[in-house]
Amino acid sequence: MAILLASPAAMAEDVADPEANTFESSGYGLHPGDIILISIWGEEGLDRPVLVGPDGRISFPLVGNLKAGGRTVEELTGIIAKRVSRYVPNPLVTVSLQDIPGNRIYVLGRVNKPGDFMIGRDVQVMQALAMAGGLTPFADRKDIKVLRTVDGKQVQIPFNYKEVERGKNLQQNIPLQAGDVVVVP
Repeated sequence: MAILLASPAAMAEDVADPEANTFESSGYGLHPGDIILISIWGEEGLDRPVLVGPDGRISFPLVGNLKAGGRTVEELTGIIAKRVSRYVPNPLVTVSLQDIPGNRIYVLGRVNKPGDFMIGRDVQVMQALAMAGGLTPFADRKDIKVLRTVDGKQVQIPFNYKEVERGKNLQQNIPLQAGDVVVVP
């Protein structure tokens, strides 16, 4: 679980509107359904678990509604500290990741154990298929698809199991993202 403390004095003010910022980070990006714990030292009445809503937003006192989906704990800590500093001088904000039920992938079709799987680490297509118990004898090994939502639109990424199994075109074995669906016809 990641825990980060931040105060406005320690944060760099690189943009006027953090909401408009596109965040890129190597850390875990929050997903709808994830649960975080937000606390402000000396303001125990504000300590509470917060659910990342289906729209990727959270609501917190003195902060209001805030986009959390896709942001890391560190990024969110900085934004919350900045907003709270309007009401609490030099706040010491702690955001910690409590549960990640929103970080799921789905494998369906001709696999032995179709279903949804929580991923707490990088999982590639071959690993996801193994999590689903492998392919059934009648699975089309050449026409597997990964369905992914990109900028609100569904895209499909082809995956040829036979090639990867033979050590060819290994770049197909992509890391999956939360919400991806692996379809085995």
